Amino acid sequence: MPSSGKKLAGAGFGGWPHCCTVVAAMAALLLLPMEASRAGWLSDVFKGSSKAAKPPKHVASQAAKPAAAPKRRGEKLAARHATKQAAKHAALGPAGPKPSASGSTATICVPAKFRIVLDVGHTAKSEGATSARNVPEFAFNLHLAQRIEQKLKAAGFAAAKLLVTEGNARPSLVRRVAAANDLPADLFLSIHHDSVPNKLLEDWEFEGRKSHFSDRFSGYSVWVSHNNPDFKTSLSFAELLAKDIKAQGLDYAHQYTQPIMGHYQHPLLNKDTGVYSYDELIVLRKTRMPAVLLEAGSIINRDEELKMSSPERRDIISSGVAAAVKEFCDSKSGTQPDVAAKASPQDHSAQNPPAESSKPEATSR
Repeated sequence: MPSSGKKLAGAGFGGWPHCCTVVAAMAALLLLPMEASRAGWLSDVFKGSSKAAKPPKHVASQAAKPAAAPKRRGEKLAARHATKQAAKHAALGPAGPKPSASGSTATICVPAKFRIVLDVGHTAKSEGATSARNVPEFAFNLHLAQRIEQKLKAAGFAAAKLLVTEGNARPSLVRRVAAANDLPADLFLSIHHDSVPNKLLEDWEFEGRKSHFSDRFSGYSVWVSHNNPDFKTSLSFAELLAKDIKAQGLDYAHQYTQPIMGHYQHPLLNKDTGVYSYDELIVLRKTRMPAVLLEAGSIINRDEELKMSSPERRDIISSGVAAAVKEFCDSKSGTQPDVAAKASPQDHSAQNPPAESSKPEATSR
């Protein structure tokens, strides 16, 4: 209609441009893939909007899928690894030793590397006490220490060291202490045999020779010093040693608590097993490691002297020592027992005078 034609002309483009646009749109519709026409992005072409530069939604989602796949695979691998690690830790148990109450990790004792010094009391020149049958104490000490060394090495303590010194009494004490400190030793055990003060000796004749004896006392004793830098650990080992020797069927020497000993009396720290304190013994107070002295038995007692010279008694005592060293080493892998609470330095200071002469031959120990 003529009126319609005028309206079309007044639209600004005339009739032809509109016809071309419609034809072009239909052609594009025929040429486009069906998947693209479903996206609804043709409306943006017609509007001339900048949104035409954006990819269709389903194209964007499909393009993102390949990138998301590696992430899921990585997550699966991480989860699988974490599961394996958790199972491994559960099978192995706690990772490492638990800290002690003080927060530090407990020291572990390895028998093959544990350095125990077996100090042979006295020297060939300064022989110590003399037995009822005129045998020097040094000979008893050496034979027993050698047997203890054999027992310890058989038990796996390959680093056990026999310490034999030479010369006069006091210089030899300095040398043996220096040797133990220089090693350095983990534990110091001095081997001795006991006697009595001169006032308690009796005379007798043995093999045509005038000799001395005292059958009044017998038994072993174990000694520690409060002046040792590690008194607590020294006492711990002394307790074990006395307990294990007693377990072999032996009794300890009780005389050091009796008034008859006079100034030779010493505090008894354990009345069940026979652990005494003697603070001024050089080999106990000058060593920089736990140190204990063992009086294995009385060689001035005629009956006990015969027993102490027998291989059977040496085996009994050395077995007790080896058992105590093993227990001590095992205990170092855990919490140390607080046995030192039974006897603090303050508890015995009034009873324990600092005189080196308060035990027979104090300076020679």
